[in-house]
Amino acid sequence: MACGRRGDAHCDRSFIRSSDTEVVLHAHREWGRRDPCTAVSELNGMFAYALWDTAKRELLLVRDRLGIKPLYYYPTQHGVLFGSEPKAILANDLAERVMDADGLRRTLSFTADPHNTVFRGMREVRPGHIVRVTRDGIQQMTYWQITDSGHTDDVPTTVRRVRELLEDTIQRQLIADVPLGTLLSGGLDSSALTALAARFSGERIRSFAVDFVGYTENFTAHPRRTTPDGPYVQEVAKFIATDHTDITLSADELMDPDVRASTLHARDLPFTLGDKDSSLYLLFRAIRQHSTLVLSGESADEIFGGYSYFHDAARVQADTFPWLDVDIRRQYLDPGLLEKLDLPGYLDEQYRRALSEVPALTGPTSADPHERRMREVCYLSLTRFLPRLLDRKDRMSMAWGLEVRVPYCDHRLVEYVFGAPWSHKTFDRREKSLLRAATADLLPQSVVQRVKSGYPAIQDPTYDRMLRARFAALLNDRSAAVAPLLSVDGSRALLNTTDNTRWVEHILTLQDFLTDYNVSLTV
Repeated sequence: MACGRRGDAHCDRSFIRSSDTEVVLHAHREWGRRDPCTAVSELNGMFAYALWDTAKRELLLVRDRLGIKPLYYYPTQHGVLFGSEPKAILANDLAERVMDADGLRRTLSFTADPHNTVFRGMREVRPGHIVRVTRDGIQQMTYWQITDSGHTDDVPTTVRRVRELLEDTIQRQLIADVPLGTLLSGGLDSSALTALAARFSGERIRSFAVDFVGYTENFTAHPRRTTPDGPYVQEVAKFIATDHTDITLSADELMDPDVRASTLHARDLPFTLGDKDSSLYLLFRAIRQHSTLVLSGESADEIFGGYSYFHDAARVQADTFPWLDVDIRRQYLDPGLLEKLDLPGYLDEQYRRALSEVPALTGPTSADPHERRMREVCYLSLTRFLPRLLDRKDRMSMAWGLEVRVPYCDHRLVEYVFGAPWSHKTFDRREKSLLRAATADLLPQSVVQRVKSGYPAIQDPTYDRMLRARFAALLNDRSAAVAPLLSVDGSRALLNTTDNTRWVEHILTLQDFLTDYNVSLTV
């Protein structure tokens, strides 16, 4: 964490930073006496903290701009409970373990809802916000939000500025007193990050990658994963001369009951990416044996336009979140429950609320309807898609005491690239044009030209067989906690069809969550 205003005439020049806590206290003492937003605005980095002001007798709950670090609170009759995870709050008997209809709607919808934490009564400090708790009540304060910059830089200038910002933020992120590594997938984001870290580090950078037994040899292309990571990872590691380690996992490890239970308790909420969650959990466990700090590439796709939906005309023009499946009816659920939940209506309400927050486009491209729509898509991605990935990363890493820093989330970079026209972001008619141009000199050409490929998912048929066997056993247990929510016919159909692993994983996770967390459903 860094503190701004180094040239402020009113700043205590004798201040010597020795810890993040000291930085926070100094910032509030120097600049936050009248308005805490002024102090927090001077901080750069990832943070979530509580500060008790003894003079004012008020509690401040503060969260970083993009929501890299989580922070929850639960109002009670005489105050609030707060913690970085729901389980910390649930440890107190004053917090009810109840999921109502709204909580279930959030669980079944792959989009972040800053007003819904799944547990009834529990709230989340929103990214870029402060929650002030006094005897008079609870007040939310906004200290940062994405705004329009009226971008006027041409493409070459924009590319140069992106490079400058990347170099600055990565040098900041390299400040540490412990061994540092990077997560390397062989894609543009992680490879550029690793290359810049290697350039500015005084030591040889360690890099880590996840792989699966037989994955490269038996790889089958998928629309979201067109090439295996392995060959690109090895090429980048050799090109940059990192000290590289592959973490190779098997289907048995991913389906291990203890691993699945530990992954759920790390995630702490009934959201799941299935084997991609378990593999991330195991990856971080392995990395922790070598390092306590790594850099990761989260948010590069959101700010530079990397996902396929950014470049799919039908998804862009759809009047909803562009990453959602066309069918959001969830036919495996009980018909009566589906009618009561009205998931399409819930998602539409969330979508309209998010659109109302989008800053108006100004500057030379403001009259272009496509530019205005892409401004909306970029905003939705940063505020309703990215938070779930950041939350997943933080939970899985902190379960092992591993700090994961995310340089692409530097708010200065986010603000600058968000303000750039979509035509700049796709000037070479590809995804992530600005990032590619800004870092091409650092990387092998094969990586520069590689098409975006998502986080790897295991393709071993053994995993699918083991998963469906567990699902079949669940469907035969009518006393299961999740059973009242399911349609018997719809669930059986799910079991007997292919390419639906995501929903199978979702039901199994919800079952484990309701049982392990002793959650009461009031739908």
